[in-house]
Amino acid sequence: MPTIRINSQQSTGQTPKALGLKLAWSKADETTIAQLLTRYPAERSRSALIPLLHLAQRRFGGWLSVDAMQLVAETLDLPYIRVYEVASFYTMFNLKPVGQHHLQVCGNCSCLIRGSDGILQVIEEELHLKPGQTSADGKFTVTEVECLGACVAAPMLQLSEADGAMHYVTNLDAAKTRALIRALQKDDEAALAKLVDTPPAASDPITPTKYAE
Repeated sequence: MPTIRINSQQSTGQTPKALGLKLAWSKADETTIAQLLTRYPAERSRSALIPLLHLAQRRFGGWLSVDAMQLVAETLDLPYIRVYEVASFYTMFNLKPVGQHHLQVCGNCSCLIRGSDGILQVIEEELHLKPGQTSADGKFTVTEVECLGACVAAPMLQLSEADGAMHYVTNLDAAKTRALIRALQKDDEAALAKLVDTPPAASDPITPTKYAE
């Protein structure tokens, strides 16, 4: 059976203190949140927790600081610990800063059988990074994740960008993985466009917000 990975980015012990970032939603964010809340009965507004965590992660640097989670808690009138429990459980939420290019390599059954370990090895050779590490220049983070729902095109990874855009890169082999890394290193948009299997999304699939806002 596939292993269920709990988010291991957060160490045990006391919850970290807020960083004093004084975060606030933009007017566009407030509009998005109002739209999200209409999906749920008023007495079930906390059901919007996961979409709001996604929104906060995208808006505030690609990760969820204590400050960002506190803002979500205040927005939904929830105790902070309830927000932290959810954010610290799911691997899709980052509790530490991540690089400009976040390479999330699927390590579940189909991808593992089709050679995801070899893909991770190529990434380590090219970037000198193991899963869970971020490059010193802040440009790359590598993470091994659970199934991303593209088993038919295994092995694959999800590329998450600092601006919130996400791409699938499928049918990976050593050569394609190296080409992807070099395109990202050179900020070669033309080369990258030939490698990814999904165009830049116009909006977040989880919230109704456009990336360009």
